[in-house]
Amino acid sequence: MCQCSDMRPGVGLLIVVWVNCGVFWLNSAAPSRFPRPLLSGPDGAFLNSKVPFRCFAISSSAPVMYQLMRNSSSLISTLVDLKGNQTAQFTLKITGASGGSYRCVVTAGGRTRVSNEIKLTIVTPPSGTRVTSDPSPPVAFEGSRVVLSCNVSRGSHLSYTWFFNRREVPHSGNKIVIERASPEHAGRYYCTAWSTVQNTRRFSTSTEVKVTIKAFISKPKISFFLFKDGTKYQANVTCWSLKGSPPVNFSLYVDDRNIETVTATESLAAWFQVDAFPGLDMGEARCRVKTELQEMMSEPVSLEVVPVGGNVKVELTYLYTAKAKLAAATLRCHLSRGTFPHISWLLNGSAVPSESWANPQTPLLLPHFNFYDQRQTLILTKLGPEGSGYYRCRARNSYDDSAPWLESSSVLVQVTDKILNSFLEGTSPTELPPVCPTSPTDIIVVTFSCFFALMLGVGSVFLIKMLEHNQALTSISLENGAAWPQRAEDSPRFTGRPLSPGQGVRLNAGCYKQEPESHAVH
Repeated sequence: MCQCSDMRPGVGLLIVVWVNCGVFWLNSAAPSRFPRPLLSGPDGAFLNSKVPFRCFAISSSAPVMYQLMRNSSSLISTLVDLKGNQTAQFTLKITGASGGSYRCVVTAGGRTRVSNEIKLTIVTPPSGTRVTSDPSPPVAFEGSRVVLSCNVSRGSHLSYTWFFNRREVPHSGNKIVIERASPEHAGRYYCTAWSTVQNTRRFSTSTEVKVTIKAFISKPKISFFLFKDGTKYQANVTCWSLKGSPPVNFSLYVDDRNIETVTATESLAAWFQVDAFPGLDMGEARCRVKTELQEMMSEPVSLEVVPVGGNVKVELTYLYTAKAKLAAATLRCHLSRGTFPHISWLLNGSAVPSESWANPQTPLLLPHFNFYDQRQTLILTKLGPEGSGYYRCRARNSYDDSAPWLESSSVLVQVTDKILNSFLEGTSPTELPPVCPTSPTDIIVVTFSCFFALMLGVGSVFLIKMLEHNQALTSISLENGAAWPQRAEDSPRFTGRPLSPGQGVRLNAGCYKQEPESHAVH
């Protein structure tokens, strides 16, 4: 072993120089080493498109060979740079097999280097987009489950946009699931499928699909009216439902016998005609409604038609406000019998309203005449001299224009400005006009009220006498207020029919009752 301390200084210097020269000679004799190549290109591409890859390497030795490799084993293309320091560009036609990892292999001066890696994803643009439904066709009843799917014939890396009645739906999938359908979900749906590569979007849009949400049918109703067809009579029977979705089947049954079935495609009503015989019992009619999920029957209605007959009379009632102000008068036409009456009113022998009042040039000439209950009730909403006079009502069968009129006796309605003023001056707000009972129920109520008031008065007097006897009090005069005071609320009332719903008029009426004789007028 050599000892460094015994080495002479001149010998050490010679060894260092010799080693450095050897290293310099080795580096000069070896080939130069160039930097790692750089590969640039897209990480995604649409199918059937063309994309560029660029490879660049700094080298002082020309020529330079560039090779584009896929998945480290497949040679895609080779380019040679004869000048050096040039960029090699490869253009690829994208197919279904073009996806994978790409590298660039550079060879120069006998040395080879490999570039960075780029992973290329192939995106297939969407096509053949369509909307499918479950159930199919897209028709469902309310409360059921509906699923809409956006499907494509081909495509990858897809996103979806839904539209309902041409307005975008905030939904991000290829399905729309309606767990409990309602009528609000009915409408037109379509979807768009799209893919994006390098800020470029390609899309495919479906056609519209109409979704129908049916409402469950409600219980049917039935009604009928009569009309004269030549010399015979016909009953027009109407069957209808208030809720539901067409088409529905309506069937008419008379005494449980099916007469006819009609399919309503645009509405929820159907009409039937059967022979009718006024005055005879033609049986009991019912309607049946049927859909693919429901079947219901209406309540029965009797087809018996009773002609107008018997007595006709007019009942007059005055109506007052809460402050005892005369507000209106009602005249009601009472018939003894008649299933389909046509009622007409007369004022001083002229029809109400007359032809002059019904002139379209002056439709609001007399707005204070109002009819209700198919003209059975006439309400005078403005009382004054112009509405005073003799009123009568008359009735006949509505299904026979040639039938004679059955007419009531006249009732006088006479309200003048003088009467109105004297009435208002002589009536305090707390004092109501006298009334009279007009029905058996009113009579019973009045009788019971009088009996109750009598018993209450007798009991009060008896109680007072007992107190006088037991306590030896001085006599209390009943004239000074010991007796029960009579209040307006203790008097029997007649409550007239309201002017209209919600009008807020208290109906305390003075009335009189007439029993006129009826007579037929041809």
